[in-house]
Amino acid sequence: MASTLLGTRPPRLPVQRLVQAGAMFGIAEGTVRTALSRMVAAGEVEAEDGWYRLVGRLLERQQRLDEGLAGARRDWDGTWELAVVVADRRPAAERAELRAAAQALHLAELREGVWGRPANLGPARLAPEQRTIDAQCLRFARALPSTGVDAARFWDLEAWSARARHLEPALAEVTAELEIGDADAMAGGFVLSAAVLRHLAADPLLPDELLPLGWPGPSLREHFADYWAAYQAVFYDWLRSA
Repeated sequence: MASTLLGTRPPRLPVQRLVQAGAMFGIAEGTVRTALSRMVAAGEVEAEDGWYRLVGRLLERQQRLDEGLAGARRDWDGTWELAVVVADRRPAAERAELRAAAQALHLAELREGVWGRPANLGPARLAPEQRTIDAQCLRFARALPSTGVDAARFWDLEAWSARARHLEPALAEVTAELEIGDADAMAGGFVLSAAVLRHLAADPLLPDELLPLGWPGPSLREHFADYWAAYQAVFYDWLRSA
């Protein structure tokens, strides 16, 4: 149920739609309702008048996925944003929280306790993660390296690119099936699209100047847009007929 709401904009659906979506995966109505009750108790969704909407950490997760899908970048002036840990000792939970926040913000660990990236993303992105960084680090804006930077030292660009090139043809195949109205392709397409969104969320969103030629990020996003249009058309036809 979380995945269905994560894939809905805005992330709010009536319970009957969620029951129907569960049926697509062979999930019984009682199981769906139990899962929703547990999500309410966990503070992941809120229920109101038979509708459920994402809140809390799942809403923040959707925002991270949306940022990865949009892939929005600014023109780069060659400067970097840096975050330097100021505490000598921190509990393991704080260290893990900082690492997760830094990775969500597409920062790389340049060395122990020093996180950074090219300053080509919006400074107000992902406010909860920014607050985590501010609580543990000293921030530096418009830092200018004395020499050129090899981004592949800090981001595994080859692995990201290889995974993207593996996902593209699979996404194109399921899109073609959906475009001819094949409802049987929805379940597999849903699982595949979740993998694509996770991968896009891990895109470092570096400026073109630091990316290898033929970087597949824009192409994968275009393939996903085609898939999503086809999926929505078939999905809502299926819901109306269910």
